[in-house]
Amino acid sequence: MSYPIETVRHSLAHVMAAAVKKLHPEIKFAGGPAIENGFYYDFDTDYRFSEEDFEKIEREMRELIKSNGRFEQRIVSLDEAKKLFHDQPYKMEWLNEYDAAGEALSIYTFRDFTDLCRGPHVESSKDLPRDGFKIRAVAGAYWKGDSKNKMLQRIYVDAFASKDELDSFLKMQEEAAKRDNRKLGREMDLFHFEPEFAPGAVFWHDKGYKIYRRLIEYMRARQERAGYVEVCTPGVMDRSLWETSGHWEKYGAHNYSGKTEDGRMFCIKPMNCPGGVLIYRNELRSYRDLPLRMAEFGKVNRYEASGSLMGLMRVREFTQDDAHIFCAPEQMEAECIDTLKLILDIYKTFGFTDVKIYLSTRPEKRIGSDEIWDLCEKSLANALTAHGYAFEINPGEGAFYGPKLEFILRDAIGREWQCGTIQVDMNLPERFDISYIGEDGEKHRPVMLHRALFGSIERFMGILLENHAGNLPLWLSPEPVVVVPVSEKYREYAEKVVADLRGAGVYARADLRDEKVNYKIRELSMAKTPIIAVVGEKEQTDKSVTLRRLGVESQDVMPLDAFVAQMVDAIKMPL
Repeated sequence: MSYPIETVRHSLAHVMAAAVKKLHPEIKFAGGPAIENGFYYDFDTDYRFSEEDFEKIEREMRELIKSNGRFEQRIVSLDEAKKLFHDQPYKMEWLNEYDAAGEALSIYTFRDFTDLCRGPHVESSKDLPRDGFKIRAVAGAYWKGDSKNKMLQRIYVDAFASKDELDSFLKMQEEAAKRDNRKLGREMDLFHFEPEFAPGAVFWHDKGYKIYRRLIEYMRARQERAGYVEVCTPGVMDRSLWETSGHWEKYGAHNYSGKTEDGRMFCIKPMNCPGGVLIYRNELRSYRDLPLRMAEFGKVNRYEASGSLMGLMRVREFTQDDAHIFCAPEQMEAECIDTLKLILDIYKTFGFTDVKIYLSTRPEKRIGSDEIWDLCEKSLANALTAHGYAFEINPGEGAFYGPKLEFILRDAIGREWQCGTIQVDMNLPERFDISYIGEDGEKHRPVMLHRALFGSIERFMGILLENHAGNLPLWLSPEPVVVVPVSEKYREYAEKVVADLRGAGVYARADLRDEKVNYKIRELSMAKTPIIAVVGEKEQTDKSVTLRRLGVESQDVMPLDAFVAQMVDAIKMPL
């Protein structure tokens, strides 16, 4: 019988708990769910698990699977459950908090391990893969995720339905480790972090900041062509703005705020929306002014737990490629589609052609009436369907002020990344009381579309680095060409090559360090330099260059003039 992978993973979690119990009979059990790519289980013991224990636990798990033990469910009363788990403090805490008086409880037993569990599980361990799992890591985890509680030991396991699937996943993980943006950031000298002084904030080095600026330049050019204006709003504003917008109630714990000497409360902006609204309402707007597409590369700050910070992918300070489109209700569908087309076309430019679209609907905690939510959700769904775009519903995952479209990119090694969004908002215009004068001379309420394409410059750059394994397209490369003379005698010619390239608008530099040529080439290749131009006697005589291109084993020789012309074309921004 074939089981859903979540059922297989959940059953394997019980098998691992049984294996750990056999190896450490005194251990106390917290719990462990199936998660993406596997499962984990939390334990409380004085014994410190390490990588040396992984193989022992895996071996014991395989022996238990081989035994063809059954997963047997029983329904018990609360009193009966307390008797069963009287020596397990974490189970007892959960049972003591259980407030569904009289309701039966489900327990599962596998071999000599019994756990509170709703299931489902496989019928027997013979239905589980013997070689489809591998312990990945052990880490600390607070009971119930609360730092006030005891630190437990969490064992993470990668688990799949077969060894082939596991091997494929582990190979992808190995490749992902090579592509990790933090590793590439060091090797390519792009950026670094200072957790002690500025946790979650990027220190951009020259080359990294060149890529950062290039991404903004590209987006700025595309937006101007699409009819956007660009604005810039203050980084610190009165907290009342976020209270009016509803952001404070929803995200207040993640905001940086403080009181000034005059007693006013200010907030370092966590998002750009209220600033955009203030620019809109600064003057009287007419229907002739709409749609007004207002873009901003706004730096924002949000507090994220230290444990969740992850290189460029999750930071506390970042730059959003934000835009707020103010339009009449009858323009909303067309603006959504035009924005969607722009987003997909830009992703294609960066090499992302496999893009999923999700329509995220109303969350449980939200502002605005059901009538407004009905209208917005229906408009988005109709716009997608009418124009032939496939999409899936992501229930309950909309913004607190409106539904949204989410764009999920698949990278070169099969991972998915959530990037851009289009959010329909009829609530903030109401809360800030903004309007436009219609053709009838009366005031009307605009619709506000929130749009981000990269999501944040930092995160998108991290995704790009990992997708291309650091070998960025030439137009994005911060250092397209480095010229290497084979000896001191050819330094002058190397500097001429650099001067010709720079004169044509191509950034280049000469590596004039007193090191051997092969050492320089290895180091430059490690730093993902796209083109290394080697020059010596022959190149100087022929006015040529010998080229080594990243990822290409063969070399080629080109006349200098032809190479400069080629590079001018190669680094053009693809608009």
